[in-house]
Amino acid sequence: MELRVLRYFLAVAREENITRAARLLHLSQPTLSRQLMQLEEELGVKLFLRTRHHISLTEEGYLLKRRAEEIITLADRTSYELSQDGHKLSGTIAIGSGELQSSAWLSGLIASFHEAHPEVSFSIFSGSSDSIKEQIENGILDLGLLQEPVDVSSYSFLRTPICERWGILAPDGMWPEPEKKARAEDVSRLPLILPGREHVQHELLNWFGAHAGSLDILATGNLQYNQAILAKATGACVLTIDLGCRYEGMSFIPLDPPLLSRTLLVWKKDQPSSAAVSAFLTHIKNASE
Repeated sequence: MELRVLRYFLAVAREENITRAARLLHLSQPTLSRQLMQLEEELGVKLFLRTRHHISLTEEGYLLKRRAEEIITLADRTSYELSQDGHKLSGTIAIGSGELQSSAWLSGLIASFHEAHPEVSFSIFSGSSDSIKEQIENGILDLGLLQEPVDVSSYSFLRTPICERWGILAPDGMWPEPEKKARAEDVSRLPLILPGREHVQHELLNWFGAHAGSLDILATGNLQYNQAILAKATGACVLTIDLGCRYEGMSFIPLDPPLLSRTLLVWKKDQPSSAAVSAFLTHIKNASE
């Protein structure tokens, strides 16, 4: 597969119309159609469902679209990094992070590094630890801020100095004493919204102990704001870490006994990094000493 043809494929997938895509690509429609048919022949699968005025992706087409976007992004980043002046630190560092208090620690390091190297910019991807690891594996992200528990056997990593504190976000009136700690026997009686990550769910179930089998789990999710809105609408409580965010009509109550999670900044082990990424890692290590 040529990068050029993958770009053609993505344009058609985006426009859902060969005529419009051909116009944007400055190609004739027959030429573009021929390139797409040759791509299907090369891969041995049907990528498009065609009608007279519309074109849509097959299941195989959606898979190729996802992979093609990753391939093009990686190719463009590589081309940009190789074209930079070797005597001047520049480029873009792509970092993934979940919703974490540790993000404040990372943001401070980004700010101090950018002050010293203003021609280096940052691209931030927000997602779960699992999705961030996948993006690192595919070469889309350089670094990831991950919440434990997480398998980092194939990564180099630094532990952040921040511990994430767990608690519940409860609608006002549901928890009569906001200053009171949330004990397992009390929380287990309430409808709950849990994090989406399976490994984190296991940690929480261990905290509940004997009460884990009687939980009323309304939903799972990975964005605290959306979970908080759902909790207000349903009268449920969100099991979440304390992000320091305050939502109208809701209070954060820490778990008792406390449950804490550590976070890690990870990058692919034994994989060459750009000059900007290497310099940023050195900056982080020096600041952590």
